[in-house]
Amino acid sequence: MTREIDARGLSCPQPVILTKKALEDHSEIVVIVDNETAQENVKRMAQSQGCKVTIERRKGDIHLIISKGCSCEIPDAAGSTQGPLVIVIGSDTMGRGDDELGSVLMKSFIHTLLETSPQADSIIFFNTGVRLAIQGSEVLEDLKTLTERGVKILVCGTCLGFFEIKDRLAAGIVSNMYDITETMTGAGRLVQI
Repeated sequence: MTREIDARGLSCPQPVILTKKALEDHSEIVVIVDNETAQENVKRMAQSQGCKVTIERRKGDIHLIISKGCSCEIPDAAGSTQGPLVIVIGSDTMGRGDDELGSVLMKSFIHTLLETSPQADSIIFFNTGVRLAIQGSEVLEDLKTLTERGVKILVCGTCLGFFEIKDRLAAGIVSNMYDITETMTGAGRLVQI
């Protein structure tokens, strides 16, 4: 039976996340989106998983008919690299340029970590990135969920002290440069944001 996903009106990356989840349990799905960006993002993700994608326009909406290939398996994104996946976040914004946009992107990135595979083994926060792990942070609940799932969150103690927010830490543990360096140099894959 074909599963239908209505992703109209959803912001990035929700249409992709819903599509990927549906592909785990269904060999054919139809994803309905209402804009070209969502269409391209869903199409690209599905094709990267070896799926066939057919696009139809119906009454102003875009319908992506997605069928799994012969293997019926979604490839493991981990690849062949061995060792822990460590994500390093050195700012409370993502990218250079507009800080308001960078804040939106960082929030979306951290939320998307809940839905992606492989799961990070550790996330390191330093410099202004430590602000993401304190009380009042917009990503605090996502960080707590990641911790519950076994992700080790290291937050630079020197940075917390510099910004005078050590008493507001609400996710992860206060760490030091030795632990941070050891975690980074022991990583099989290191992603710096």
